[in-house]
Amino acid sequence: MTKSTPPITAHQLVRAFGDVRAVDGVDLEVAEGEIFGFLGPNGAGKSTTVRMLTTLLRPTDGTATVAGFDVVRQPARVRAAIGVALQDAAIDPLMTGRELLHLQATLYGIGRSAGRTRSEELLDRVGLTEAADRLVGGYSGGMRRRLDLALALMHEPAVLFLDEPTTGLDPMSRVNLWDEVRRLNTEQGTTVFLTTQYLEEADELAHRVAIIDGGRIVREGAPSTLKSQVGLPSLIVDVQIGREDAAREALAGVGEYRPARAGRVAIGLFEGAAGAAEAVRVLDAAGIAIEHMELTTPTLDDVFAEATGRRLEGAEEATP
Repeated sequence: MTKSTPPITAHQLVRAFGDVRAVDGVDLEVAEGEIFGFLGPNGAGKSTTVRMLTTLLRPTDGTATVAGFDVVRQPARVRAAIGVALQDAAIDPLMTGRELLHLQATLYGIGRSAGRTRSEELLDRVGLTEAADRLVGGYSGGMRRRLDLALALMHEPAVLFLDEPTTGLDPMSRVNLWDEVRRLNTEQGTTVFLTTQYLEEADELAHRVAIIDGGRIVREGAPSTLKSQVGLPSLIVDVQIGREDAAREALAGVGEYRPARAGRVAIGLFEGAAGAAEAVRVLDAAGIAIEHMELTTPTLDDVFAEATGRRLEGAEEATP
């Protein structure tokens, strides 16, 4: 990969399964040394895109390059240049962590001595030295994800793909993995392509994000820029179920409607935080009891809602 070639590019990338276009014309460009967050709900096309970029799935149409190599015409060159930690990666439960790392070194053509040295470095790096000789079948979810990360780093890849790396992890394991991803990026300059449905994860780690919905990119940019474009702070009010329409009508002059689940009304306050007092007044005048109320600054979920008309987190509960 030359300095002028971005580590990851995609142009009008498409993947169809019969009549369903799971990925529908995706354009991407990830800069060298960047942590790029790929956000979207389940079924949006995140994992399908990653599988095409990592040569596990052939595109139906469009082009993509990774580490300067075409994913269709040069798949072996792509695979040699990348590290991949997939959400559903299979790890042999009857092998130890150390044995799996030695096997990975062999598969990448790393000599016996160098492979053993690299294995010890990686075990220490991901905090698995003490568990290295235990069968992987006895590892916790967090330990398995850290081992998966170590396996992906064995050959010191220039580009690392992490597909929902913290799904199912407890909060402490999630933070520890975040710290490791940051170290990889800042100390080694590794380009990271991170798919996630956790907004906080993208906000914490990503220099830029792309939001995908229905196979299409609906927003792209730095998290801070995207949030500032949403603009207004949100007022979230819990009311009795069945009173949402009346509450929205009462609040129409105070702020603009935003999607929310049943029993909740959300608006972007026209006058900023100062408008919260007026919202309380108009709801009281309309005889609508407030069960709970909170004021929030714009989030990536607000960005997603503004782009799609529904929420990313708990989108299946949102009212249309």
